[in-house]
Order: sequence, then C-alpha cells, then structure tokens
Amino acid sequence: MKTKRILFGGIAGGVIFFLLGWLIYGMLLMDFMAVNTNQGLSKPMDEMIWWAMILSNLASGFLLSFVINWSSTTAVMSGIKFGGVIGFLFAFGIDFSFYSMTIMYPDLTPVFVDIISYTVMTAVTGGVVAWVMGMVKK
Repeated sequence: MKTKRILFGGIAGGVIFFLLGWLIYGMLLMDFMAVNTNQGLSKPMDEMIWWAMILSNLASGFLLSFVINWSSTTAVMSGIKFGGVIGFLFAFGIDFSFYSMTIMYPDLTPVFVDIISYTVMTAVTGGVVAWVMGMVKK
C-alpha cells in the first residue's frame, strides 16, 4: 500500500532530518554559523520551540517521501539523487533569497556552506527514505 510506504518513509525522513540537523548545524557548523551569520535572528537554545522544529522536520521528510514515491523507486542511490537535487534547489532558492533581502548573511561564504550542508543532509535523508520505503511491503 502506497500510503503505508509514504507514512513510514516520511516519519523516517523526519527523524533523519532532525538527527542530521543536530549533527551538522548543531555540532559541526555551530561555531562557523555563529561567526558568519547575523545571530540577531536566532533564538537561544533554551527558547527554541521544539514541537515546531519537529513538525518542520517531519514536513521535510514527507516531502521527500512523496517525491520518491512519485518517482516509483525504492533504490537507495535514486533516493540519494532525488534528495540531493531537492535539497540543492531548495537551499539555493532560500539562501539566495535571504542573502538578497535580509541581513542574515554578511557575505556569500555562509550561503555556499549552507547550500552544500543542506544538500548533503537532504541527499542522505533521501537515501534513508527510499530504503525504508523499499522495506515496506507493497
């Protein structure tokens, strides 16, 4: 059943997005982003709204789950490719939008770092989503 595959894929994608976001942005790039972005836009860690972050990650996981389902594939490499393309185009559009209209990014360095980071994060998540969807019986 496609609904079951989409459901399991979306939940798995949401969990992976959350974990990779914590690893990439919360650990590996935390200091870099603190120095290279306008921190006036960020909430302190103790004021973050966790339920909203969880919903955001689930929505991103379901986006990948729907796209991978529409592609009629459950191959991990195809999931990585779809995830990478979606992540790249999404981050490219959002980051250059922020760069053009806000003071979030003082120069292009954090724009490119974020695009690369989000592309990798989305590619890995796409691979996991495809793998989970392939495990769910049709």
